[in-house]
Amino acid sequence: MPDKRTIAVAGATGAQGGGLVRAILDDPDGGFAVRALTRDPNSDKAKALADFGAEVVGADLDDEGSIRDAFEGAYGAYCVTFFWAHFSPDKELAQARSMANAAKAAELEHVIWSTLEDTRRWIPIEDDRMPILMERYNVPHFDAKGEADDIFREVGVPTTFLLTSFYWDNFIYFGSEPQRGEDGKLVLALPMGDKKLAGMAAEDIGRCAYGIFREGRDHVGRTIGIAGEHLTGAEMAAGLSTALGEEVSYYPVPFDDYRSFDFPGAQDLGNMFQFKHDFQEAHLGARDLDVVRRLNPGLQTFRHWLEQNGSRIPRH
Repeated sequence: MPDKRTIAVAGATGAQGGGLVRAILDDPDGGFAVRALTRDPNSDKAKALADFGAEVVGADLDDEGSIRDAFEGAYGAYCVTFFWAHFSPDKELAQARSMANAAKAAELEHVIWSTLEDTRRWIPIEDDRMPILMERYNVPHFDAKGEADDIFREVGVPTTFLLTSFYWDNFIYFGSEPQRGEDGKLVLALPMGDKKLAGMAAEDIGRCAYGIFREGRDHVGRTIGIAGEHLTGAEMAAGLSTALGEEVSYYPVPFDDYRSFDFPGAQDLGNMFQFKHDFQEAHLGARDLDVVRRLNPGLQTFRHWLEQNGSRIPRH
């Protein structure tokens, strides 16, 4: 319908962007149309979005001109980067600047930037409580996104800053699932001590973003944190036990032990968990669950997510 306002969605075939695309298309009377941005419009995921009703366009976050073309004529945009594809904060910052410049050139009325805390606000680089990474970061995949907030402000883009949370989907795709110990029993190993972790279904990130677009430009300039629940490691292990049909115990891994694990990004994630542990009040306080439920009335709890996805969690 020509009177619908178009939202251009970066990373439309990914977890966050895909959730927003589906949220818009699930609400045909909501007043919005969706333009799905992807590097490969011929991929199976892109074709599935087109079949679902999305306008699919090719755009590369490393090519500002292609983003400008993709944003042209849209009302708003959802901007997201994916650190784990390249492990480069500089690349994330460059991609954020390209999206901000493109949004400004297209005169978009409302942009949502998917961001995270810049932990250096709480832990200065000269602080020795955790190792410095890549010469100037505590948690590169957090800090670079938080640093990029100022790019959107400096360029003058009407932006809502969306603080996301740990994906429960990491238990399926990212190697965070419970591991079987030498005794054959499953153990959820996370360096969170007895503190709570803000987590959510990845799909709900996009649905919360849709709620922000629906509520409108009053959210421009605001930072909104989202999560599905705030749970301790023991509470997550209990939920996993029910879903998997066997006992899962929780082991609070020491931070240094986690940082020493042999997988890409272990130090980054170890520092991330330490930040969430040491500054729990600030981290959880930024994610008001009542606000999130208003934005997304169908917000999933961990139990509900497990009921739908527990069978997909690997067990070795």
